[in-house]
Amino acid sequence: MNIILLGPPGAGKGTQAQHLVDARGMVQLSTGDMLREAKSSGTEMGKRVAEVMDKGELVTDEIVIGLIREKLEQGAEGGFIFDGFPRTLAQADALGELLAEKGESLECVVELQVDDETLVKRIVNRAAEAVAAGKEARADDNEDSVRIRLMEYYKKTAPLIGYYHAKGDLRPVDGLADIDDVTASIAAVLG
Repeated sequence: MNIILLGPPGAGKGTQAQHLVDARGMVQLSTGDMLREAKSSGTEMGKRVAEVMDKGELVTDEIVIGLIREKLEQGAEGGFIFDGFPRTLAQADALGELLAEKGESLECVVELQVDDETLVKRIVNRAAEAVAAGKEARADDNEDSVRIRLMEYYKKTAPLIGYYHAKGDLRPVDGLADIDDVTASIAAVLG
């Protein structure tokens, strides 16, 4: 079973992906993690990633698809969770082509739906709680940065909602519910 977790920053994609990894033996493919791993791997692809990242440039779709191709070739008994990818319509098309080429399919796209104002408060509070507990908060977990990240999400990634809805793959879930309730809702969607 291959799925996409879709939703704005702070919606809980990482938390829910970890639940699916633990409960179903799925493999989470987080593009950020994959890029960091590739950068330090020493492989040909890793050298390309390091070169681009060291220049402070954005990694191309071609490179990200190459990394995903490598992971798909390794296989995963429980299937894959795509987290942070695709981010654009072009990436969605590329993922669809890659899965078809590998004889794989996309089971569904779980959209974690959230209210922006509640989400901003959640992230800012999370940062404050981290600082109060003596931990380091993410530098971009402040109201202005969160709003900028949300705007980027809506400009680039939100069109995927319509794209996957039109394909009949979209499954909305209330991302602001209690974590256990969100986990249960996703489990019900996946069957």
